[in-house]
Amino acid sequence: MKKFLDTDHPMLRPLWVRLLIVSVCLGWAVLEFVTGSPMWGTIFGGLGVYAAYGFFVDFHPDGRDGGGPGNSA
Repeated sequence: MKKFLDTDHPMLRPLWVRLLIVSVCLGWAVLEFVTGSPMWGTIFGGLGVYAAYGFFVDFHPDGRDGGGPGNSA
């Protein structure tokens, strides 16, 4: 099954691409909240937070899954 956010894709390896994606999502969320659309603001804010977690907390550029030295998966 494919992941919703495939962080193993080669296009997502450069830091500037990951920063751009997260900042566009969060910026769009702010725009939606300012213009009075809290539902879309929440959707894009959640997407931005999810992308930030996937790109900066759970991101492994060398392809490993982060399970530690005893992980055989």
